[in-house]
Amino acid sequence: MISQLLFGELMEILDRKGKQWVKVRCAYDNFVGWVDAHQIKSITPSEFESFQKDFAFSLELVQPVMGPDHFVPITMGARLPAFDGIHFKLGETPYTFSGQAISPNDIVPNPEFILKIAKRYLNTPFLWGGRSPFGLDAAGFIQLVFSMAGIALPREASLQIDEGITVDFVEQATPGDLAFFDNKAGRIHHVGIIMPDRRIIHSYGGVRIDLLDHYGIYNQQTKKNTHNLRLAKRVLPVDRIQQLANINHSGVEFKQAELFPSPLSGDK
Repeated sequence: MISQLLFGELMEILDRKGKQWVKVRCAYDNFVGWVDAHQIKSITPSEFESFQKDFAFSLELVQPVMGPDHFVPITMGARLPAFDGIHFKLGETPYTFSGQAISPNDIVPNPEFILKIAKRYLNTPFLWGGRSPFGLDAAGFIQLVFSMAGIALPREASLQIDEGITVDFVEQATPGDLAFFDNKAGRIHHVGIIMPDRRIIHSYGGVRIDLLDHYGIYNQQTKKNTHNLRLAKRVLPVDRIQQLANINHSGVEFKQAELFPSPLSGDK
């Protein structure tokens, strides 16, 4: 598996092999791969164009959408096309969704939002090609978090490093910046999101928080450096960096319940 498409994401069919396999290009990032034909649904060209702009992201780790006689479990980051707050349609099939969702038009891409979304994936196991709370790889984690903040990034860390502006020294990095790491051959193979207090959240064995310095990532449990830092990049809009003042710099301690607020709390 090289990647995953989530519920509601759009693709273009490029080729077919028999009745089961379809070669597709993801409309979001142009990533190409093969999917089972039973897992996709045809839509009209006008729906395709409309759904690229008119949708909402699910903010629930796992939540069902209810059809007339069935339900489909979807994950955080799934897209709800033409969602009105309760209802949406895929073709002629109506669905309802009662969980938390957010429209891209309501998103302000700032460090606070990025880190709040990223922390929701804490302890998600590592899965090569994964893009869901059931399994994430490092680049998929970054792409998914930033997509929900309205920032499109490529699927692979080696391409994500070309985005944004370079931060000269890791000490000058601010929360929400990306840190990239290379292997012994000099190839970019890992990426994470910089947090306050010289920490980083990344997918390595699972989504976790570790220390970060100018050498790289330091695992406090094993007392070892696990990744060699290449450089840091800033992909958030520069005018949003002032949002840093709203971030709690108390370290990695937080209440898990705060990441999954009740709908009655008004926290979106």
